Amino acid sequence: MSSAVFTVTHAGPHVTFQDAGRFGKMRFGVPTSGPMDRASFAAAQAALGNPPEAAAIEISPGGLTLACQEGEVTLAVTGGGFQVSLDGTDHGSWSVLTIRAGSELVIRPGFWGCWAYLAFAGEMRVEPWLGSVSTHGPTGLGGGKLKDGQSLVVDAVRCLAGTPRAMPMPVWARPPAEIPVVLGPQDRFFAPETIATFLNETYALSDAYDRMGVRLRGPAVPPNAAMDMPSEPIARGSIQVSGDAVPTVLLADHQSTGGYPKIATVVSVSLDGFVQLRSREKVKFRAVSPALAIDLVRSRRLATARYLEALRRSA
Repeated sequence: MSSAVFTVTHAGPHVTFQDAGRFGKMRFGVPTSGPMDRASFAAAQAALGNPPEAAAIEISPGGLTLACQEGEVTLAVTGGGFQVSLDGTDHGSWSVLTIRAGSELVIRPGFWGCWAYLAFAGEMRVEPWLGSVSTHGPTGLGGGKLKDGQSLVVDAVRCLAGTPRAMPMPVWARPPAEIPVVLGPQDRFFAPETIATFLNETYALSDAYDRMGVRLRGPAVPPNAAMDMPSEPIARGSIQVSGDAVPTVLLADHQSTGGYPKIATVVSVSLDGFVQLRSREKVKFRAVSPALAIDLVRSRRLATARYLEALRRSA
């Protein structure tokens, strides 16, 4: 069985191993984790003909540099508009490349986007935790955070023909200026004028941003009820409001339960674009009905399935 061996010469903060997620454990208080941008993660795996649940590396704006010490393997990079360089030659942010011993791969932030994904045509040698290598950012449990000087091994490597090549970047990969949300489940805890403010004003992502969630800067949205509601399960994309009246969008590593009211919930297929917004970038929220949200999800999933199938055929 052939392998490729890499040395991590630079890994920025929040660069972690992720797979599709740790499912079925939320009832025990264990977050699902997995990729922040699930659609881009899936595209990287499809472009290589990998199983959808295969492991990949999630790269933050801190960037990543790998030096290939042994072997040869094809890789794919997707996600935000990062700069990708292989042995000093620049490639697009959505690329399929083959790297060989003696080569260096550099991935660093470009003009847009917050998260990039690096997948290999093979099996990364990463120790799972509770059946998944997905890393829980606050604790580091799972495959873990990559560190400078670390060795990375990819087993059962494959080299695909036709590389280097650019991948078609779907329009949904870029962060939108407007995000659809469904009001609730606790919108009753907010005055009508407060909800109108939340929907009509522009917010910016703050610097308080990690894999658990991001606090928003903008007009306050104070609840008009006592903060004594019982804890309940939390969904990814919930926009909860604590006692300081600041809305927070909960993301991949969100807690399993919480007792703060949720003014709205981001439509699931819109989260991939939302997380590609960087700190201090602006966004508006648009309320849609539950029925329209379902239509949006079905339409996007159909388009994504067709896109992924086209990538698999080209692998």
